[in-house]
Amino acid sequence: MPGESEIRDIENKRAEAQLNHDLSFFFGLFSSEFIANNPHNKVANREQVFEIFKKGMAGNVSSFDLEIEKISFVNGLAVVMGQETLTPLGASLHAGKTITRRFTNIWIKNGEGWKITIRQATIISIK
Repeated sequence: MPGESEIRDIENKRAEAQLNHDLSFFFGLFSSEFIANNPHNKVANREQVFEIFKKGMAGNVSSFDLEIEKISFVNGLAVVMGQETLTPLGASLHAGKTITRRFTNIWIKNGEGWKITIRQATIISIK
C-alpha cells in the first residue's frame, strides 16, 4: 500500500529515538495538537507529555521492541496499531520491569511531513 513503508519507517525511528533518549527527534514527531491517553490512564497534551519525559518520569528505557500489526489510511490519516515491549529506567514508573502494552498512533501529514497527533497506549502486562 502506498505510504505504508513510510509510516513503518517513521514508527521505527520513533521507537529508536525513545530507546536512545533522543528527545529532540522524538518530540519533533509530535504535532502541536497532540493528545494521548497514556499508559497510566491519563489524558495528556503535548506539553504535559514533554514535561514528563524531560523530568525522566517516562521515556527513558533500556529496551524498546515495536511490533506493528496494522497500518491503515483513513481520510488522510495513518492509523498504526500494534504492541510495544519496553523496560523503563530511572524515575519512570515500573523501572526495571518489562512492560507490554497495546497502542494506537494516529498520524496526520502536514507541510512538515507526518506528525503523530493522537496516541492511545494501554499496559497489558508488567513483569
